[in-house]
Amino acid sequence: MRTWLADSLFRRVMRNAGYLMSGKLAGALLGLVSLACAGRGLSPALFGCLMIVHAYASGAGALTKFQTWQFIIRAGAPALQRGDEAEARDVIRFAFGLDLASGLIGMIAAMALLPLLARSLGLPRDQFGIALFYCTLVPTMTAATPTGVLRLLDRFDLVAVQQTVTPVVRAIGAAIAYFADFGFVGFVVAWYLGDLLGDLVTWAFAARELRRRDMSAAFRPGLLGTARRLPGAWGFVWTTNIAHSVYGAWGPLGNLVVASVLGPAAAGLYKIASTLMDSSAKPADLLARGFYPEIMRLDPRSRAPWRLGARMAALSASVGMGLVLVVMIGGKPVVEAVFGHRYLASYGLLQIMAWSLLVSTAAFPLESLLYMVGRQKAALVAQLAAAALYLLLLHRLTTGFGLPGAGYAFLLGTIANGGLMLVPTIGSFRARKTLPTVTAAAR
Repeated sequence: MRTWLADSLFRRVMRNAGYLMSGKLAGALLGLVSLACAGRGLSPALFGCLMIVHAYASGAGALTKFQTWQFIIRAGAPALQRGDEAEARDVIRFAFGLDLASGLIGMIAAMALLPLLARSLGLPRDQFGIALFYCTLVPTMTAATPTGVLRLLDRFDLVAVQQTVTPVVRAIGAAIAYFADFGFVGFVVAWYLGDLLGDLVTWAFAARELRRRDMSAAFRPGLLGTARRLPGAWGFVWTTNIAHSVYGAWGPLGNLVVASVLGPAAAGLYKIASTLMDSSAKPADLLARGFYPEIMRLDPRSRAPWRLGARMAALSASVGMGLVLVVMIGGKPVVEAVFGHRYLASYGLLQIMAWSLLVSTAAFPLESLLYMVGRQKAALVAQLAAAALYLLLLHRLTTGFGLPGAGYAFLLGTIANGGLMLVPTIGSFRARKTLPTVTAAAR
Protein backbone atom coordinates (compact mmCIF):
# COMPACT_ATOMS: atom_id res chain seq x y z
CA MET A 1 0.00 0.00 0.00
CA ARG A 2 2.90 2.36 0.66
CA THR A 3 4.06 1.80 -2.93
CA TRP A 4 0.56 2.40 -4.23
CA LEU A 5 0.23 5.67 -2.34
CA ALA A 6 3.53 6.84 -3.87
CA ASP A 7 1.79 6.69 -7.27
CA SER A 8 0.39 10.15 -8.08
CA LEU A 9 -2.28 8.65 -10.35
CA PHE A 10 -3.48 6.37 -7.55
CA ARG A 11 -3.62 9.33 -5.18
CA ARG A 12 -5.63 11.44 -7.65
CA VAL A 13 -8.15 8.68 -8.18
CA MET A 14 -8.51 8.25 -4.42
CA ARG A 15 -8.85 12.02 -3.94
CA ASN A 16 -11.60 12.33 -6.54
CA ALA A 17 -13.34 9.25 -5.21
CA GLY A 18 -13.11 10.73 -1.72
CA TYR A 19 -14.94 13.85 -2.85
CA LEU A 20 -17.67 11.77 -4.45
CA MET A 21 -17.87 9.37 -1.53
CA SER A 22 -18.49 12.16 0.96
CA GLY A 23 -21.53 13.28 -1.02
CA LYS A 24 -22.80 9.79 -1.68
CA LEU A 25 -22.46 8.71 1.94
CA ALA A 26 -24.59 11.61 3.08
CA GLY A 27 -27.00 10.89 0.24
CA ALA A 28 -27.28 7.22 1.16
CA LEU A 29 -28.10 7.99 4.79
CA LEU A 30 -30.68 10.58 3.80
CA GLY A 31 -32.08 8.16 1.24
CA LEU A 32 -32.78 5.71 4.04
CA VAL A 33 -34.59 8.49 5.91
CA SER A 34 -36.82 9.07 2.87
CA LEU A 35 -37.58 5.39 2.45
CA ALA A 36 -38.19 4.98 6.18
CA CYS A 37 -40.73 7.80 6.21
CA ALA A 38 -42.47 6.42 3.14
CA GLY A 39 -42.39 2.86 4.45
CA ARG A 40 -43.93 3.87 7.77
CA GLY A 41 -46.32 6.44 6.34
CA LEU A 42 -47.79 4.24 3.62
CA SER A 43 -49.19 0.74 3.43
CA PRO A 44 -46.93 -1.84 1.74
CA ALA A 45 -49.12 -1.67 -1.37
CA LEU A 46 -48.95 2.13 -1.62
CA PHE A 47 -45.23 2.09 -0.86
CA GLY A 48 -44.80 -0.33 -3.75
CA CYS A 49 -46.83 1.98 -6.00
CA LEU A 50 -44.57 4.91 -5.09
CA MET A 51 -41.55 2.82 -6.08
CA ILE A 52 -43.25 1.80 -9.33
CA VAL A 53 -44.00 5.43 -10.29
CA HIS A 54 -40.39 6.42 -9.64
CA ALA A 55 -38.97 3.28 -11.26
CA TYR A 56 -41.03 3.78 -14.42
CA ALA A 57 -39.69 7.29 -15.04
CA SER A 58 -36.16 6.24 -14.02
CA GLY A 59 -36.31 3.24 -16.34
CA ALA A 60 -37.46 5.41 -19.25
CA GLY A 61 -34.60 7.81 -18.53
CA ALA A 62 -32.07 5.00 -18.29
CA LEU A 63 -33.17 3.45 -21.58
CA THR A 64 -32.90 6.72 -23.52
CA LYS A 65 -29.93 8.27 -21.72
CA PHE A 66 -26.68 8.75 -23.62
CA GLN A 67 -23.44 8.56 -21.62
CA THR A 68 -22.51 12.06 -22.73
CA TRP A 69 -20.34 12.60 -19.65
CA GLN A 70 -18.02 9.85 -20.86
CA PHE A 71 -17.85 11.38 -24.33
CA ILE A 72 -17.07 14.81 -22.85
CA ILE A 73 -14.08 13.39 -20.96
CA ARG A 74 -12.98 11.11 -23.80
CA ALA A 75 -12.94 13.86 -26.44
CA GLY A 76 -12.82 17.02 -24.35
CA ALA A 77 -9.81 16.21 -22.17
CA PRO A 78 -7.34 15.78 -25.09
CA ALA A 79 -8.73 18.94 -26.71
CA LEU A 80 -8.12 21.03 -23.60
CA GLN A 81 -4.65 19.53 -23.21
CA ARG A 82 -3.88 20.72 -26.73
CA GLY A 83 -5.32 24.13 -25.93
CA ASP A 84 -8.10 23.64 -28.52
CA GLU A 85 -11.02 25.26 -26.69
CA ALA A 86 -13.09 25.41 -29.88
CA GLU A 87 -13.12 21.62 -30.13
CA ALA A 88 -13.86 21.29 -26.41
CA ARG A 89 -16.84 23.61 -26.86
CA ASP A 90 -18.07 21.52 -29.77
CA VAL A 91 -17.82 18.39 -27.63
CA ILE A 92 -19.96 19.95 -24.88
CA ARG A 93 -22.45 21.45 -27.37
CA PHE A 94 -22.91 18.08 -29.05
CA ALA A 95 -23.42 16.37 -25.67
CA PHE A 96 -25.94 19.04 -24.63
CA GLY A 97 -27.91 18.70 -27.85
CA LEU A 98 -27.95 14.94 -27.57
CA ASP A 99 -29.17 15.10 -23.96
CA LEU A 100 -31.95 17.49 -24.91
CA ALA A 101 -33.17 15.39 -27.85
CA SER A 102 -33.00 12.05 -26.05
CA GLY A 103 -34.70 13.46 -22.95
CA LEU A 104 -37.69 14.77 -24.90
CA ILE A 105 -37.99 11.53 -26.86
CA GLY A 106 -37.81 9.51 -23.66
CA MET A 107 -40.51 11.61 -21.98
CA ILE A 108 -42.90 11.35 -24.93
CA ALA A 109 -42.33 7.59 -25.24
CA ALA A 110 -42.81 7.01 -21.52
CA MET A 111 -46.09 8.95 -21.53
CA ALA A 112 -47.34 7.17 -24.64
CA LEU A 113 -46.57 3.68 -23.31
CA LEU A 114 -47.89 4.20 -19.79
CA PRO A 115 -51.57 3.49 -20.66
CA LEU A 116 -50.51 0.18 -22.19
CA LEU A 117 -48.26 -0.86 -19.29
CA ALA A 118 -50.06 0.49 -16.23
CA ARG A 119 -52.24 -2.56 -15.63
CA SER A 120 -49.41 -5.07 -16.06
CA LEU A 121 -47.30 -3.07 -13.60
CA GLY A 122 -50.05 -3.20 -11.00
CA LEU A 123 -50.59 0.57 -11.05
CA PRO A 124 -54.14 1.47 -9.87
CA ARG A 125 -56.28 3.61 -12.14
CA ASP A 126 -56.48 6.49 -9.66
CA GLN A 127 -52.66 6.84 -9.68
CA PHE A 128 -52.30 6.91 -13.45
CA GLY A 129 -52.30 10.72 -13.65
CA ILE A 130 -49.58 10.99 -11.01
CA ALA A 131 -47.39 8.52 -12.87
CA LEU A 132 -47.96 10.43 -16.11
CA PHE A 133 -46.93 13.72 -14.49
CA TYR A 134 -43.82 12.10 -12.99
CA CYS A 135 -42.66 11.31 -16.54
CA THR A 136 -41.94 15.02 -17.05
CA LEU A 137 -38.73 14.40 -15.09
CA VAL A 138 -37.28 12.20 -17.84
CA PRO A 139 -35.50 15.08 -19.69
CA THR A 140 -33.58 16.12 -16.57
CA MET A 141 -32.93 12.51 -15.58
CA THR A 142 -31.25 11.81 -18.92
CA ALA A 143 -28.94 14.84 -18.92
CA ALA A 144 -25.32 13.85 -18.22
CA THR A 145 -23.67 16.89 -19.82
CA PRO A 146 -23.31 19.01 -16.65
CA THR A 147 -21.75 16.12 -14.74
CA GLY A 148 -19.31 15.56 -17.59
CA VAL A 149 -18.37 19.25 -17.61
CA LEU A 150 -17.62 19.24 -13.89
CA ARG A 151 -15.49 16.11 -14.16
CA LEU A 152 -13.69 17.45 -17.23
CA LEU A 153 -12.79 20.60 -15.31
CA ASP A 154 -11.74 18.55 -12.26
CA ARG A 155 -14.50 19.92 -10.04
CA PHE A 156 -15.30 16.67 -8.26
CA ASP A 157 -15.90 18.72 -5.12
CA LEU A 158 -18.91 20.36 -6.76
CA VAL A 159 -20.18 16.98 -7.94
CA ALA A 160 -20.00 15.83 -4.32
CA VAL A 161 -22.04 18.83 -3.17
CA GLN A 162 -24.62 18.29 -5.88
CA GLN A 163 -25.05 14.65 -4.91
CA THR A 164 -26.50 15.71 -1.57
CA VAL A 165 -29.20 17.97 -3.01
CA THR A 166 -31.64 15.29 -4.17
CA PRO A 167 -31.50 13.21 -0.95
CA VAL A 168 -31.71 16.32 1.26
CA VAL A 169 -34.79 17.66 -0.53
CA ARG A 170 -36.37 14.22 -0.70
CA ALA A 171 -35.72 13.50 2.98
CA ILE A 172 -37.19 16.85 4.06
CA GLY A 173 -40.20 16.37 1.81
CA ALA A 174 -40.74 12.79 2.98
CA ALA A 175 -40.53 13.85 6.64
CA ILE A 176 -43.09 16.61 6.02
CA ALA A 177 -45.38 14.17 4.20
CA TYR A 178 -45.07 11.67 7.04
CA PHE A 179 -45.64 14.00 9.99
CA ALA A 180 -48.31 16.07 8.23
CA ASP A 181 -50.02 12.91 6.99
CA PHE A 182 -50.11 14.09 3.37
CA GLY A 183 -50.41 10.50 2.16
CA PHE A 184 -49.36 9.05 -1.18
CA VAL A 185 -49.46 12.34 -3.12
CA GLY A 186 -47.23 14.03 -0.55
CA PHE A 187 -44.52 11.40 -0.93
CA VAL A 188 -44.71 11.57 -4.72
CA VAL A 189 -44.19 15.35 -4.53
CA ALA A 190 -41.17 14.83 -2.24
CA TRP A 191 -39.59 12.37 -4.69
CA TYR A 192 -40.37 14.63 -7.66
CA LEU A 193 -38.90 17.80 -6.16
CA GLY A 194 -35.81 15.95 -4.97
CA ASP A 195 -35.03 14.68 -8.47
CA LEU A 196 -35.81 18.00 -10.15
CA LEU A 197 -33.82 20.28 -7.84
CA GLY A 198 -30.83 17.93 -7.76
CA ASP A 199 -30.60 18.01 -11.55
CA LEU A 200 -31.05 21.78 -11.77
CA VAL A 201 -28.23 22.39 -9.29
CA THR A 202 -25.89 20.32 -11.48
CA TRP A 203 -26.68 22.51 -14.48
CA ALA A 204 -26.12 25.65 -12.42
CA PHE A 205 -22.71 24.46 -11.22
CA ALA A 206 -21.61 23.49 -14.73
CA ALA A 207 -22.77 26.80 -16.22
CA ARG A 208 -20.86 28.72 -13.55
CA GLU A 209 -17.62 26.81 -14.18
CA LEU A 210 -17.84 27.31 -17.95
CA ARG A 211 -18.52 31.01 -17.43
CA ARG A 212 -15.41 31.28 -15.21
CA ARG A 213 -13.35 29.84 -18.09
CA ASP A 214 -14.96 32.05 -20.76
CA MET A 215 -16.60 28.98 -22.33
CA SER A 216 -20.25 29.94 -21.86
CA ALA A 217 -20.86 29.39 -25.57
CA ALA A 218 -20.48 25.65 -24.91
CA PHE A 219 -23.96 25.67 -23.36
CA ARG A 220 -25.65 26.25 -26.71
CA PRO A 221 -26.96 22.85 -27.81
CA GLY A 222 -25.72 21.54 -31.13
CA LEU A 223 -26.24 18.21 -32.82
CA LEU A 224 -25.85 17.26 -36.48
CA GLY A 225 -23.66 20.15 -37.60
CA THR A 226 -21.51 19.95 -34.49
CA ALA A 227 -21.12 16.17 -34.82
CA ARG A 228 -19.65 16.58 -38.31
CA ARG A 229 -16.69 18.36 -36.74
CA LEU A 230 -16.16 15.50 -34.25
CA PRO A 231 -15.10 12.30 -36.06
CA GLY A 232 -16.29 9.13 -34.33
CA ALA A 233 -18.71 10.97 -32.04
CA TRP A 234 -21.84 9.12 -33.12
CA GLY A 235 -20.22 5.69 -32.94
CA PHE A 236 -19.02 6.23 -29.40
CA VAL A 237 -22.23 7.72 -27.99
CA TRP A 238 -24.46 5.06 -29.55
CA THR A 239 -22.30 2.23 -28.27
CA THR A 240 -22.09 3.55 -24.73
CA ASN A 241 -25.75 4.54 -24.77
CA ILE A 242 -26.96 1.04 -25.55
CA ALA A 243 -24.61 -0.58 -23.06
CA HIS A 244 -25.31 1.76 -20.17
CA SER A 245 -28.98 2.21 -20.90
CA VAL A 246 -29.56 -1.51 -20.59
CA TYR A 247 -27.26 -1.99 -17.63
CA GLY A 248 -28.45 1.19 -15.90
CA ALA A 249 -32.04 0.01 -16.23
CA TRP A 250 -31.36 -3.15 -14.18
CA GLY A 251 -32.81 -1.65 -11.01
CA PRO A 252 -35.93 0.03 -12.45
CA LEU A 253 -36.68 -2.83 -14.84
CA GLY A 254 -36.09 -5.34 -12.05
CA ASN A 255 -38.70 -3.53 -9.96
CA LEU A 256 -41.15 -3.58 -12.85
CA VAL A 257 -40.64 -7.30 -13.55
CA VAL A 258 -41.10 -8.18 -9.88
CA ALA A 259 -44.22 -6.00 -9.77
CA SER A 260 -45.69 -7.68 -12.84
CA VAL A 261 -45.07 -11.19 -11.44
CA LEU A 262 -45.60 -10.77 -7.69
CA GLY A 263 -47.45 -7.44 -7.30
CA PRO A 264 -46.70 -3.99 -5.85
CA ALA A 265 -46.01 -5.17 -2.28
CA ALA A 266 -43.24 -7.50 -3.49
CA ALA A 267 -41.88 -4.70 -5.68
CA GLY A 268 -41.60 -2.55 -2.56
CA LEU A 269 -39.59 -5.28 -0.78
CA TYR A 270 -37.36 -5.67 -3.82
CA LYS A 271 -36.85 -1.90 -3.93
CA ILE A 272 -35.72 -1.85 -0.29
CA ALA A 273 -33.18 -4.64 -0.90
CA SER A 274 -31.91 -3.14 -4.16
CA THR A 275 -31.62 0.33 -2.56
CA LEU A 276 -29.50 -1.07 0.27
CA MET A 277 -27.43 -2.94 -2.31
CA ASP A 278 -27.00 0.21 -4.36
CA SER A 279 -25.85 2.11 -1.29
CA SER A 280 -23.39 -0.66 -0.43
CA ALA A 281 -21.94 -0.69 -3.96
CA LYS A 282 -21.34 3.08 -4.04
CA PRO A 283 -17.64 2.89 -3.09
CA ALA A 284 -16.84 0.94 -6.28
CA ASP A 285 -19.00 3.24 -8.40
CA LEU A 286 -17.25 6.30 -7.01
CA LEU A 287 -13.82 4.79 -7.59
CA ALA A 288 -14.86 4.16 -11.19
CA ARG A 289 -15.92 7.76 -11.66
CA GLY A 290 -12.57 8.98 -10.35
CA PHE A 291 -10.66 6.28 -12.26
CA TYR A 292 -12.13 6.94 -15.72
CA PRO A 293 -10.82 10.49 -16.30
CA GLU A 294 -7.30 9.48 -15.23
CA ILE A 295 -7.18 6.30 -17.29
CA MET A 296 -8.19 8.13 -20.47
CA ARG A 297 -5.07 10.33 -20.28
CA LEU A 298 -2.62 7.38 -20.21
CA ASP A 299 -0.84 5.46 -22.97
CA PRO A 300 -2.57 2.04 -23.23
CA ARG A 301 0.64 0.45 -24.54
CA SER A 302 2.41 1.03 -21.24
CA ARG A 303 1.86 -0.97 -18.08
CA ALA A 304 0.79 2.10 -16.07
CA PRO A 305 -2.97 2.04 -16.76
CA TRP A 306 -3.20 -1.72 -16.35
CA ARG A 307 -1.24 -1.63 -13.12
CA LEU A 308 -3.47 1.17 -11.83
CA GLY A 309 -6.55 -0.85 -12.78
CA ALA A 310 -5.27 -3.96 -10.97
CA ARG A 311 -4.55 -1.95 -7.84
CA MET A 312 -7.94 -0.32 -7.84
CA ALA A 313 -9.64 -3.69 -8.39
CA ALA A 314 -7.75 -5.25 -5.48
CA LEU A 315 -8.57 -2.35 -3.20
CA SER A 316 -12.21 -2.34 -4.23
CA ALA A 317 -12.58 -6.11 -3.85
CA SER A 318 -11.32 -5.95 -0.26
CA VAL A 319 -13.87 -3.22 0.43
CA GLY A 320 -16.52 -5.38 -1.24
CA MET A 321 -15.79 -8.32 1.03
CA GLY A 322 -16.11 -6.06 4.04
CA LEU A 323 -19.44 -4.79 2.74
CA VAL A 324 -20.74 -8.35 2.35
CA LEU A 325 -19.98 -9.01 6.01
CA VAL A 326 -21.61 -5.75 7.07
CA VAL A 327 -24.78 -6.58 5.14
CA MET A 328 -24.92 -10.11 6.54
CA ILE A 329 -24.48 -8.95 10.12
CA GLY A 330 -26.23 -5.61 10.14
CA GLY A 331 -28.81 -5.89 7.37
CA LYS A 332 -31.66 -7.30 9.45
CA PRO A 333 -31.55 -4.77 12.31
CA VAL A 334 -31.19 -1.92 9.78
CA VAL A 335 -34.26 -3.06 7.82
CA GLU A 336 -36.31 -3.50 11.00
CA ALA A 337 -35.19 -0.21 12.55
CA VAL A 338 -35.59 1.88 9.41
CA PHE A 339 -38.61 0.32 7.70
CA GLY A 340 -40.35 -1.68 10.43
CA HIS A 341 -41.08 -5.37 10.91
CA ARG A 342 -43.54 -5.40 7.98
CA TYR A 343 -40.58 -5.23 5.59
CA LEU A 344 -38.32 -7.85 7.21
CA ALA A 345 -38.96 -10.17 4.26
CA SER A 346 -36.57 -7.98 2.26
CA TYR A 347 -33.66 -9.11 4.46
CA GLY A 348 -33.72 -12.65 3.08
CA LEU A 349 -33.50 -11.20 -0.40
CA LEU A 350 -30.69 -8.91 0.70
CA GLN A 351 -28.63 -11.86 1.99
CA ILE A 352 -28.68 -13.43 -1.45
CA MET A 353 -27.94 -10.23 -3.35
CA ALA A 354 -25.09 -9.20 -1.03
CA TRP A 355 -22.61 -11.64 -2.58
CA SER A 356 -22.80 -9.74 -5.85
CA LEU A 357 -20.91 -6.91 -4.12
CA LEU A 358 -17.71 -8.94 -4.18
CA VAL A 359 -17.96 -9.36 -7.95
CA SER A 360 -19.14 -5.87 -8.89
CA THR A 361 -16.55 -4.08 -6.75
CA ALA A 362 -13.65 -6.13 -8.13
CA ALA A 363 -14.80 -5.73 -11.75
CA PHE A 364 -15.31 -1.95 -11.82
CA PRO A 365 -12.05 -1.04 -13.72
CA LEU A 366 -12.80 -3.39 -16.64
CA GLU A 367 -15.16 -1.12 -18.56
CA SER A 368 -12.83 1.90 -18.35
CA LEU A 369 -9.88 -0.19 -19.53
CA LEU A 370 -11.86 -1.40 -22.54
CA TYR A 371 -12.84 2.18 -23.41
CA MET A 372 -9.21 3.21 -23.08
CA VAL A 373 -8.17 0.82 -25.85
CA GLY A 374 -11.17 1.65 -28.03
CA ARG A 375 -13.02 -1.61 -27.38
CA GLN A 376 -16.30 -0.11 -26.27
CA LYS A 377 -18.15 -2.56 -28.53
CA ALA A 378 -16.76 -5.46 -26.50
CA ALA A 379 -18.08 -3.79 -23.35
CA LEU A 380 -21.43 -3.34 -25.10
CA VAL A 381 -21.70 -7.02 -26.01
CA ALA A 382 -20.81 -8.08 -22.46
CA GLN A 383 -23.38 -5.78 -20.86
CA LEU A 384 -26.13 -6.66 -23.30
CA ALA A 385 -25.58 -10.37 -22.79
CA ALA A 386 -25.48 -10.03 -19.01
CA ALA A 387 -28.60 -7.83 -18.91
CA ALA A 388 -30.54 -10.21 -21.17
CA LEU A 389 -29.54 -13.15 -18.96
CA TYR A 390 -30.52 -11.21 -15.83
CA LEU A 391 -33.98 -10.29 -17.11
CA LEU A 392 -34.60 -13.83 -18.34
CA LEU A 393 -33.52 -15.34 -15.03
CA LEU A 394 -35.45 -12.70 -13.09
CA HIS A 395 -38.73 -13.62 -14.73
CA ARG A 396 -38.15 -17.37 -14.59
CA LEU A 397 -36.78 -17.56 -11.05
CA THR A 398 -39.27 -15.07 -9.63
CA THR A 399 -42.11 -17.04 -11.18
CA GLY A 400 -40.72 -20.32 -9.86
CA PHE A 401 -39.32 -19.35 -6.45
CA GLY A 402 -40.98 -16.05 -5.56
CA LEU A 403 -39.00 -13.16 -4.12
CA PRO A 404 -35.80 -15.18 -3.35
CA GLY A 405 -35.64 -15.98 -7.07
CA ALA A 406 -35.17 -12.27 -7.78
CA GLY A 407 -32.09 -12.29 -5.52
CA TYR A 408 -30.52 -15.28 -7.27
CA ALA A 409 -31.18 -13.67 -10.68
CA PHE A 410 -29.44 -10.48 -9.54
CA LEU A 411 -26.41 -12.41 -8.27
CA LEU A 412 -26.06 -14.55 -11.40
CA GLY A 413 -26.49 -11.51 -13.66
CA THR A 414 -23.72 -9.65 -11.83
CA ILE A 415 -21.35 -12.62 -12.11
CA ALA A 416 -22.11 -12.91 -15.83
CA ASN A 417 -21.42 -9.21 -16.41
CA GLY A 418 -18.05 -9.33 -14.64
CA GLY A 419 -16.95 -12.53 -16.37
CA LEU A 420 -17.97 -11.39 -19.85
CA MET A 421 -16.14 -8.09 -19.34
CA LEU A 422 -12.98 -9.76 -18.03
CA VAL A 423 -12.34 -11.86 -21.15
CA PRO A 424 -11.81 -8.98 -23.65
CA THR A 425 -9.90 -6.99 -21.02
CA ILE A 426 -7.32 -9.76 -20.63
CA GLY A 427 -7.07 -10.01 -24.39
CA SER A 428 -6.49 -6.28 -24.73
CA PHE A 429 -3.77 -6.32 -22.09
CA ARG A 430 -1.91 -9.10 -23.88
CA ALA A 431 -2.17 -7.25 -27.22
CA ARG A 432 -1.35 -3.81 -25.83
CA LYS A 433 1.99 -3.53 -27.68
CA THR A 434 0.16 -3.60 -31.01
CA LEU A 435 -1.97 -0.56 -30.17
CA PRO A 436 -1.19 2.75 -31.93
CA THR A 437 1.00 5.09 -29.90
CA VAL A 438 -1.56 7.88 -30.05
CA THR A 439 -4.60 5.81 -29.05
CA ALA A 440 -5.17 7.60 -25.76
CA ALA A 441 -4.78 11.07 -27.20
CA ALA A 442 -6.58 10.46 -30.49
CA ARG A 443 -9.78 9.40 -28.83
